[in-house]
Amino acid sequence: MATKIDVSSAASDEIFFQNDRVSLCLLVNRRSRTMRVIDFRSGPSPAKRIFVMSLAQREGIDRVYTLVEREEVSSWARLGFMKEGSIPAFYKRSDAHLLGALVPRGAPENPDESGARPVYLDYGAAVATGPNAAHYQATRKLAKEREGVACPPVRVQVGRDADVARCLASAERADRVLSHLEPFGRDVERQAFMCTARGGFSLLISVESQPCYSNAFVELVQAPRTEKETALTTRAIGEVCDRLLAQDVVSAFALTAVDDHDLGAAYLINGFKRTGFLQGHLLQHGERKDAFLWSRKLAQPDGPTGRDQDF
Repeated sequence: MATKIDVSSAASDEIFFQNDRVSLCLLVNRRSRTMRVIDFRSGPSPAKRIFVMSLAQREGIDRVYTLVEREEVSSWARLGFMKEGSIPAFYKRSDAHLLGALVPRGAPENPDESGARPVYLDYGAAVATGPNAAHYQATRKLAKEREGVACPPVRVQVGRDADVARCLASAERADRVLSHLEPFGRDVERQAFMCTARGGFSLLISVESQPCYSNAFVELVQAPRTEKETALTTRAIGEVCDRLLAQDVVSAFALTAVDDHDLGAAYLINGFKRTGFLQGHLLQHGERKDAFLWSRKLAQPDGPTGRDQDF
């Protein structure tokens, strides 16, 4: 079978690669220089490893990652990817395991040379240690101090496209953008929630969902600056989670920089657990940052609400 490649030049797009050995969809985020790999053909093919890293280098990507079910974890580990965490009930009745790798620098690999062996950077331990463990402890301490503290009510309304554009533009002007809301997955739906409170508080929370799996990726356009904004943000996240539960969403997850103790505490207070540590996953102010993965199992597929275990 002849090789087929479909490449577009948007800031975030899909690249399809297929031949008689490999069938992949690569979700490229050029703004954050990350790439998610979706594999349509299981197994640890050496050609798959070469294709992924070669295309990542060609696209200027710093980091690649994939989400797979448990039986495929060992295959991707053999391809040089490190287990970094999991998202409980991501596939509704089964968990997604996240594996990542940093992209080696140097000349791109030639995908036609099946004997080529690219050099992979070693993550070390996948579990957060050292400074990152200290960040997590600081986040837990902050959450414990703030849990139960009274907070003014937050009004949540469905956001329009104009609201999303306005909030992104405002966050960019203030240099406070956490996410430009590029797609995390394929065949997804996105809904926006405008969260407001007295005193001029306004926050847009965007949720990307795969209806077939009833999961939800929760993203904030901008981070809080003050203690009051942090309290209102915490309340807003909780209100949005209540909306998601009412929509029968099973699993919710989010990402924060490991040193963003305020936002991490906001997720902890709302029942999220740290279920992963992603090295160099975020790009903020031109600097690569490690991230914590936060997950909350809102409900069993056919039963009551539940909680997941800490990573």
